[in-house]
Amino acid sequence: MDEFSRSVDDGLKLSKRICSSTKEQKPTAGAAPRQLVSMERSVESFLPTAPMVYAVISDPGMVDNPDIPSYQPYVYGRCDPPALIPLQMNEMEVEAECVLDSVFVTVRGRWWVHCVTRSRACAGKIVVPMGEQGSILGVEVETGKRSYNTEIVDSNDERIEKISKTDGGGFLKPHIFYLAIPEINGGANISATIRWSQKLQYEEGQFSIQVPFTFPSYVNPPPKIFIKREKINLVLNTGTGKEVLLQGSSHPLKENNRVGEKMSFAYDEAVENWSNKDFIFSYNVHSNDIFGGILLQSPSFNDSDQRDTFCLYLLPGNNKNRNVFRREVIFLIDSSLSMQRKPIESVKNAIFASLLELNERDNFNIISFNDEILSFSTCMVPATEEMVQNANDWMRTSLVPKGGTDISRPLNQVVEMIGNVKGALPNIFLVTDGSVEEERDICSNLKNQLKNSGSISPRISTFGIGSFSNHYFLRTLALIGRGHYDSAYDTDSIEGQMRTWFRRASRTILADVTIDAFDNLNDSEFEIYPQNVPDVSSACMTSIFGRFKGKFPDSVKAKGYLADLSAIEIDLKVQNTKDIQIEKVFAKEYINLLTAQSWLSENKQLESKIIKTSIQNNIASEYTRMIMLQSTSEKTDATKQAKKQAIKKTKNESDSPALIQTLTLTGFGNTIATKDNTPILFGEAKPPEALEVMFTKAVGCCGSAADCFCCMCCIRACSKINDQCFIVVTQLCTALACLGCLECCSQVCCNDGDS
Repeated sequence: MDEFSRSVDDGLKLSKRICSSTKEQKPTAGAAPRQLVSMERSVESFLPTAPMVYAVISDPGMVDNPDIPSYQPYVYGRCDPPALIPLQMNEMEVEAECVLDSVFVTVRGRWWVHCVTRSRACAGKIVVPMGEQGSILGVEVETGKRSYNTEIVDSNDERIEKISKTDGGGFLKPHIFYLAIPEINGGANISATIRWSQKLQYEEGQFSIQVPFTFPSYVNPPPKIFIKREKINLVLNTGTGKEVLLQGSSHPLKENNRVGEKMSFAYDEAVENWSNKDFIFSYNVHSNDIFGGILLQSPSFNDSDQRDTFCLYLLPGNNKNRNVFRREVIFLIDSSLSMQRKPIESVKNAIFASLLELNERDNFNIISFNDEILSFSTCMVPATEEMVQNANDWMRTSLVPKGGTDISRPLNQVVEMIGNVKGALPNIFLVTDGSVEEERDICSNLKNQLKNSGSISPRISTFGIGSFSNHYFLRTLALIGRGHYDSAYDTDSIEGQMRTWFRRASRTILADVTIDAFDNLNDSEFEIYPQNVPDVSSACMTSIFGRFKGKFPDSVKAKGYLADLSAIEIDLKVQNTKDIQIEKVFAKEYINLLTAQSWLSENKQLESKIIKTSIQNNIASEYTRMIMLQSTSEKTDATKQAKKQAIKKTKNESDSPALIQTLTLTGFGNTIATKDNTPILFGEAKPPEALEVMFTKAVGCCGSAADCFCCMCCIRACSKINDQCFIVVTQLCTALACLGCLECCSQVCCNDGDS
């Protein structure tokens, strides 16, 4: 069990001390449920599946009902690490806006600190699980007279030096964000507004949104005290102008309004218990074939770049008879020593599952690299059932992690091997967990190699594992090779992410896409990301973003090649939009692409551009940081005009940053860790921490007994006994302490008598 889950487990045990009334000496609805077989509980059981707030308890003595004290025996000791008690939730509202292939989520909730006596205060922790490729946009918190809000600043901002370097937040998992609140009072209410963005899932022509909305039973407040209402508001704006077919919803939504392409839905009901399932909504954008369009938008007044913005999108449509390209697939797998244990096993499972998706007219090969190069076959082999099973057997026996990481040599050999294939789409899938020193040279050499390739150049898709990889190098390789990039920072997500990544990259139905209208725009004022239009896949939406100045052509055509190598032209509808904030939708991808370009060219001007875009859109980057500001609202008498300036000065001082929130981003790799073959440790269980308990030892004959009670084995045994037995043990210890005091007094009296 990971440290967070252990802390929540300890917190749920502490919450058994809380009583809802003097008549009921039993846990409230917020108390921990009794576990019949604790050893069978899964490791992930206490990771949140919906936005939650926890009380951080270091001193167990503060745990009590803030309104009705239970007068239970005082607990002598401290929790290290601190226990986390999930707070009871009184209000919850979700707003989701679906735009193109993105969704913007806003969660508003109110929690009650039901587990800390009113005379005490503790720290708090807000934990937010996000959906597909989630990115935190901001958090606002109010508790009592204090309020907190996050802000994106330049990493060289002078305020950062004044901020405490204590843990202010980060990620428990790649998709679970947390933020620390310095102080919350017992019995207080905590109101929080949390905003994040995530990607819509796309499968078989169907879009779907999944927002984490599964609350555990112990966050339900007493039903007689609080009336619980769940609210969900959904806005759907596809921007395509096509008919939208609703497929289903996990919660009973009602359509409120429909204006053009924009539809709004709502759900508002009184519930006995909070939702026990995620919010899922799915829909189809109906079209019989490949289609696309271009959206134009004028810049906002606050935009640092006053050029017009545009986005181009292409969707595969609902034609299931559309053939994908015949595939020539090579898996290029890093088998260095750092890939040992779970990472390499997850990669093997993902490759085997991906090979099963090929058909017999496709060919494949598997090549592993470390200090040496090892191949499954000397040539490409057909993806028959027998050959795929042979490849799986070969991976199980021969794909053993050892040696270092050398990417350049095997990549050059594979590109030369597959570069002149005719009648098929060559695909190279590179998987690595490390970074190397000659990465910029690899990018330069790859560009030259692809220029000399055949009519359809090899597609190079990259997948980075862990934080030691240079993910911007891998992203750059994928851009040069017109492939797909993805990553996994958690060992548990490697297999699933790799299968999705392979599916997107291997199901190409339209390749070598070009846009004729781009040649007529002013090159000095025209900017597009990525520079090459990606292939259209049946497993995802294809989109690009850019800026221009002047008049955009009214008629635009997209040209490309189908799976039978026949040419096709697609008319793209050009329209102006005000409802869709194009820059907001593509901000994260734009920052990532600019960062990759800045890394490759070592251009400082691009870094400044990234900082401006990051601050403007509240998205953290490699050159910015997220900080949390604290302010205090003081009620003042409006008639005291003489003190107005002093009050204003006091407010400005209280608005200074309280702590730093440094997000763990992808980074530019770690060549030293790669050379040392440092193993990937994320997602693996850590050894349990000892619970620090302080006792005052008795004197005389009771000293040895007190020493025994300090043993961790004794503490673990005490945690297993029931309440009645614990009371008996407490009384026995009290009696022994009294005997120790009597012994001490008798020694003093005897000594006085002798003297």
